Amino acid sequence: MSGSCFAERLNHFVNLTTVEREALARLEERERHLRRGQTLRRENDDADEIYILRHGWIMSFVFLDDGSRQILRLHFPGDLIGSSNIAYRDAPESLTALTDAVVCPFDKSALKVLFEQHPRLAALLFAVSQAERVSLTDRLASLGRTSAKARVGALLLDMIHRIRFMKKDVTSTFDLILTQEEIGDATGLTAVHVNRMMRALVEEGLIERRNGSVTIVDERALSRASAYTNRFAALDTSWFPASRG
Repeated sequence: MSGSCFAERLNHFVNLTTVEREALARLEERERHLRRGQTLRRENDDADEIYILRHGWIMSFVFLDDGSRQILRLHFPGDLIGSSNIAYRDAPESLTALTDAVVCPFDKSALKVLFEQHPRLAALLFAVSQAERVSLTDRLASLGRTSAKARVGALLLDMIHRIRFMKKDVTSTFDLILTQEEIGDATGLTAVHVNRMMRALVEEGLIERRNGSVTIVDERALSRASAYTNRFAALDTSWFPASRG
């Protein structure tokens, strides 16, 4: 991917200027390559760096007192990951590669310069972080109040909507690289229960599965059945300050 993948993602919300794109590209000057299963950062590590995901998939998660794992978020190319480090000196969550991946690490002090020189980018990052917060709130409500089938359906919809941000050719089909155990860790279900719910979604004609891929057959019906809202479909940018260049 040429240029800044972070800028490419943010450009979905506002038309970035050349100066803003260059400022974002400076955050991606270094690269770190990860293999599938490699941990980028562990919970309670020093939280000096933030990352932009250039290639691959990464998950953020925590271990609970009983030893089980709760996957908090799946991250895709163009995502800013580890942003919780902005508020803390110690990392509140772990980051592990779900596929071979490339991240661009930068010191969080670089945000100081970005915010001072580019107030519109600062406003955009704040708005995106709020969309992430609302999306996580939706997941919390889903885990506590919806059926197992709805949880799995909502996860599949969230994945395809976010993949589409960076892959224009993705319409209704995507490669599902998660294991059933990983889906279970994201939805609070056992692997056996995940398998049953995936079969139920197929039997109801909402999805199809073939050779490791998933096709969303009826996106509107699946959204209704899963009580899912795409929180990144549109952001209110009317209040943003003007770009300085």
